[in-house]
Amino acid sequence: MAARLLRRKALTNLSAPSSSPFSKSSFSVQRLISTLVLGEHEGGSIKAQSLSAVVAAKFLGEDNSISMLLAGSGPSVQEAAIHAASCHSSISQVIVADSDKFTYPVAEPWAKLVQLIQQKGGYSHIMATSGSFGKNILPRAAALLDVSPITDVIEISGPQLFVRPIYAGNALCTVRYTGSAPCMLTVRSTSFPVPLTSANSKSDVAPISQVDPSTFGEDMVCKSKYLSHTSQDSERPDLGNARIVVTGGRALKSAENFKMIEKLAEKLGAAVGATRAAVDAGFVPNELQVGQTGKIVAPELYMAFGVSGAIQHLAGMRDSKVIVAVNKDADAPIFQVADYGLVGDLFEVIPELLEKFPEKK
Repeated sequence: MAARLLRRKALTNLSAPSSSPFSKSSFSVQRLISTLVLGEHEGGSIKAQSLSAVVAAKFLGEDNSISMLLAGSGPSVQEAAIHAASCHSSISQVIVADSDKFTYPVAEPWAKLVQLIQQKGGYSHIMATSGSFGKNILPRAAALLDVSPITDVIEISGPQLFVRPIYAGNALCTVRYTGSAPCMLTVRSTSFPVPLTSANSKSDVAPISQVDPSTFGEDMVCKSKYLSHTSQDSERPDLGNARIVVTGGRALKSAENFKMIEKLAEKLGAAVGATRAAVDAGFVPNELQVGQTGKIVAPELYMAFGVSGAIQHLAGMRDSKVIVAVNKDADAPIFQVADYGLVGDLFEVIPELLEKFPEKK
């Protein structure tokens, strides 16, 4: 724990001095800040990551008017709109684009939609989470609106002042936005958790507005084509929101051996994660990758087996509350950030844990 505390104290805070010529914004902050949140939905419900973006938007200002934009086709998007209108007290409006053009979350039509909504609504901020959805859409929409987005925000100090990690999380950079409106952000959902009292506790229902399909012209035809979507059917919790994550590295040597990680996760009711090396070796699909180029997680308990602790991996899990590492290399970098470490052979440790842990009820 001491090593971990020292590491966190060593983080560098890079910020412009108060006398900087860029301390004054080139656009005046509106008295009533308004934010458009790009919402993800699945099966008629809003994903938890999108609610984290709503929580983040509240840090922009107390009088912030937050609208959530949903796009899709058919009953699913309408059900998601009803859920969004009542799931969080901070959402003041839900905007729905129901069209066959949005059957799949392809970047081109979504970016054009954001541009159209911004031209009509004149929002001061547009926000999405730093997942594959937000990273795919927001930069393209920012290009259409001729603004520069700020990515991976972990702290919001004001309407134009943000903190984001750089150098794979080894330093923190304070950024002051000085461009024209809208200020476009992606935020890490792990840095803005949704309080249990906020979700599904709204007494009144936000109004739902439908976007006129006739506004979607021929110029919204995208150059990319949706092919397919593959996912694993599992009762395990989602990796990005799980309380416990069990991760395996390349030291497991094969996909067959990686099943030990899955069995341990099932006993603990945990999500399964993997290093990039394990993903590249074909042990598991890339949707389970944790790290700078994978998913950013911050569970209450993170268990790493055969994970060396490359800087790219640490960037995706270093904010975990408790980190447990098992590795036969006593000098592995993972032990520098671990709260508890065990130098041992994972092929001996995991079977013993499976024997000791009771079955999940």
